[in-house]
Amino acid sequence: MSEIAKAPAELQELVAQADTGARKPAGFAATVIFAVSLAWALFQLWYASPLPFALRVGVLNDTEARSLHLAFALFLAFLAWPAFKSSPRDRVPWIDWALAFAGAFAAAYLMLFYRELATRPGQPTATDIVVATTGVVLLLEATRRSVGWPMAVLAALFIAYSMGGQHLPEVLQHKGASLNRLLSHMWLTTEGVFGIALGVSTGTIFVYVLFGTLLDRAGGGNYMMQVSFAALGHLRGGPAKVSVVSSALNGMISGSSVSNVVSGGIFTIPLMKKAGYGGVKAGAIETMSSVDGQIMPPVMGAAAFLMVEYVGIPYSEIVRNAILPATLSYIGREAEFTPPIIYSNETRSKLVYMIEARPAPDTKTKLNPGQPVSVFVQ
Repeated sequence: MSEIAKAPAELQELVAQADTGARKPAGFAATVIFAVSLAWALFQLWYASPLPFALRVGVLNDTEARSLHLAFALFLAFLAWPAFKSSPRDRVPWIDWALAFAGAFAAAYLMLFYRELATRPGQPTATDIVVATTGVVLLLEATRRSVGWPMAVLAALFIAYSMGGQHLPEVLQHKGASLNRLLSHMWLTTEGVFGIALGVSTGTIFVYVLFGTLLDRAGGGNYMMQVSFAALGHLRGGPAKVSVVSSALNGMISGSSVSNVVSGGIFTIPLMKKAGYGGVKAGAIETMSSVDGQIMPPVMGAAAFLMVEYVGIPYSEIVRNAILPATLSYIGREAEFTPPIIYSNETRSKLVYMIEARPAPDTKTKLNPGQPVSVFVQ
């Protein structure tokens, strides 16, 4: 059992909304989601392995693999993520089934009709335009459901910019693109949706995230937490130090900041509050530490894998150069989070006198004027 499964229902819902979908159907729908997810994982492992070339079976080129990858993603997006907060969580409405199959077909269109599309580049038929329009719209809707409105709106604005450039101010103006040209470029070639970003997700990101998830489910996350507690739990400010170190260790196997916060925060935040930290500060410490897990090798955030393709730098070199800043970031957090010392009113009064270089009224302490005294008063 993972640490997230031990969290309160509200936190599990938060992780589900960010990572795995907020819908928990039963019966046939749950079986389909599990089967398709398993098939997706097996396909990615098959594609990443040398077996297709060794056995000469199931060899796919990059375009076909990206198409099938996106088909799996769109199908599961409409089944796992509800359309609105008021949408049912315990079943999949028929409209979502229809959108799932339509999105999967539109994404797989490039693979299913690969030969036909290759014979007429830049000359889409009416069917091509209909499928491309459906695919773009459903991709935006799947993005809205899984990531949120900001990303979907940003993508829609750039699409509008591509088509309406002739109406913009001179500094941003361009001649614009027709609907057919835009859809052909975005959905029927490897320069739009099926470009480098999707290629990185298909060839690299999925396998790394799968590896981290399997390791976490096998108890890797809990092991990292126990190691942190054993090493630092007995020190002053131990819970905060455990939060920092465990987040760094979990960041090595997890690419999700949200699940990192929840899996570690359910233990460290209550302990930090007992040690004297305020609730807001305890939550901030855990959040900052978990977010930095995105830059902690070897399993880093998606941006690191995109750098491999866009810049042409080997991933091993990115990992090597990320070790130092990631380590310094966590060392800085360790030094920053010094816990407060809680004093009684009587002790606090004595400390105030000491800070002002005056003897406390009920003691024989004598201090020279201006003598520095290192204390922390809350």
